Amino acid sequence: MRALQCAQYGPVEDVQLVTVDKPSAPGPHEVILEVAYASVSHATGLMIEGKYQTKPALPFTPGTEAVGRVVSVGQSVTRLKPGDNAVAIANWGCFAEQIKVPEYTVYPLPEGLPLLAALPIPISYGTAYTGLLWRCGLQPGETVLVLGAGSGVGLAAVEVARQMGADVIACASTQEKRETALARGAQAVVVPGPDMAADVKALTQGRGADIVVDPVGGELFSYAVRAAAHNARLLSIGFASGSLPVVPSNILLVKNLTLHGFFYGRFIGWTPADERAVHAPALQQAMRTMLNWANDKRILPEISRVYAIDELSSALDALHSRKVIGKLAISIQPETMNEDH
Repeated sequence: MRALQCAQYGPVEDVQLVTVDKPSAPGPHEVILEVAYASVSHATGLMIEGKYQTKPALPFTPGTEAVGRVVSVGQSVTRLKPGDNAVAIANWGCFAEQIKVPEYTVYPLPEGLPLLAALPIPISYGTAYTGLLWRCGLQPGETVLVLGAGSGVGLAAVEVARQMGADVIACASTQEKRETALARGAQAVVVPGPDMAADVKALTQGRGADIVVDPVGGELFSYAVRAAAHNARLLSIGFASGSLPVVPSNILLVKNLTLHGFFYGRFIGWTPADERAVHAPALQQAMRTMLNWANDKRILPEISRVYAIDELSSALDALHSRKVIGKLAISIQPETMNEDH
């Protein structure tokens, strides 16, 4: 079968399209998925460069999120069967025509949900959902400020927060991204910068935001702290800006703010302890909720562009340009196999 393979850590241009063996038969709690599409993320590039927190043994196939058809299942698997459409999270390996993964982070799709509509849900929407609900305890009627609202996770946070009954203010760097956030459910938008706190307070009768979702980090975080209401929760989920934020602890103190660090990878097996089986029941319920939202068009997960299997470098270049709205994907199977999806 075809697969993209990283033989040494370095630039993405060194990743080669090669022929490798298909996975061996699944173990008792494993699933083999025929991959139609796999998502592209900043973590993909970091892992190829050897700069991610996890370093796979070389050679390895990148890709952490895939959607396709179940080929075979282990004897203890009861939630999935051959022929099911499903979306999966893996440690790596998704840029291949087939992948073998633990069943715990493979999720069957509702009948009628297109494959590409399901692809962004496990990681981007999963991060937003669990961060807002499990970590911040979002309540209906609260105001959520989402930074980086044009990104995959940011746009997901806009939609998820609205579905949970929040009022959403989206912060994004371009007019196109702000308009997209409004179309996905944000009631208002603001421009990142020193005036952001004043703009947020003007929209909230002087209160500020009850929850701030921050996948950006850097200087924007300090502006967001000033935009937070008293007793607000700050959710730090990433550093897309490339720089770590400096936390103004004096403002945390006087405004009684709570700063939540949130590593979604703990719930999906991306730690040395591999806790995915422990968290599987709660996460599977969360995925059922979001996949059904998508099927009912209450949320609109979207892949903004699909690249061919040999265009990973171009996809990552586009992602790093910061001009992409939402998510990008790689088409793994020949296009004729994906036409009806």
